[in-house]
Formats: sequence, structure tokens, C-alpha cells
Amino acid sequence: MHIRHAAYLLWQATWGFPQTFAGACVFLTHARKPHFVHHGALVTVWKPRYGLSLGPFVFMNASLDVADSSAVEEAPPPPFVEYVPGKLLNDRLLVHEYGHTIQSLILGPLYLPVIGLPSAIWLNTPRFSNRRHNAQASYYAFYTERWANRLGERILKRPSMGMALID
Repeated sequence: MHIRHAAYLLWQATWGFPQTFAGACVFLTHARKPHFVHHGALVTVWKPRYGLSLGPFVFMNASLDVADSSAVEEAPPPPFVEYVPGKLLNDRLLVHEYGHTIQSLILGPLYLPVIGLPSAIWLNTPRFSNRRHNAQASYYAFYTERWANRLGERILKRPSMGMALID
């Protein structure tokens, strides 16, 4: 194991214990699913159509690597929102989710109340979902998601989700 990965995991297991423990519990329920290690994070491929990052545990849907009209707008959206073709979504989503793991390293025990809860509300509340849909606003415009994009891009040196429109 690379020394940076060991330090990353140690920091996640101590400073980021609450989300790491929650991530381990989710991981155990999906232990038979395919996994791979990405820069120290354990990525699990699962069925839900959204990504989730809890400490060093990342959960993603692999079917997003092909063009999927229910995942991405078919026509390019207004100029202020970036259009991401389906084939690029998996890599960009991985960069984004890795950004959340860096937020966990920075915020430690504050990650769940500062990032996790607001992000879950932004994603799952019908009021916000309708607002995003009606305004053609990106899910990634929310502060938790913009910051994850920037951190993932800065660390991994690859593009993230930008202002992609997804369902």
C-alpha cells in the first residue's frame, strides 16, 4: 500500500470516523458487489442511480458510462450549464465523489452535518428537485457539490461533473 493511501485511510478512520463508520456499514450491505480502489478510496459499483461518499467509501452506478437519456439531458442545456455526454459521466462522477472524500478529510466529524445532510436534502426533497428542473439548474450548483467538484479536480487533475444536468 502506498504511504499516501495509508495516511488517507488512517485520517479517514480517525478524524472522519462518523462517516467512515457509516460507509463501512453501507459497504457491508453491498460487499458482494464489484469494487476497486481509486487513490485510496474503496469504490463499490451499486444499483442506485446516484453516487454516495462516506469517508473512504464511494458508491456509484456503473451503468452511467453509456449515453442514457434518463441520466443526461439529450439536447445541450442553456449556455450556463455544461452538457456532459453519457460516456464521460462515470469518470467525471468518480472525480466528483472523490472530492467528497477530501471534504471528509478536511471537515472530519463536521462532514455529515455540513456536507452529507444538506446534500441529501438537496437531492431528495421534491421542492428542490422541482426547483432545479423548472430552472434547468444543475444539481452540482449547490455549495456541497461545487466544492466536491473543485477538490476532486484539484487532486486528480481531471474534469468533474461541472454544471451537468442530471436527473
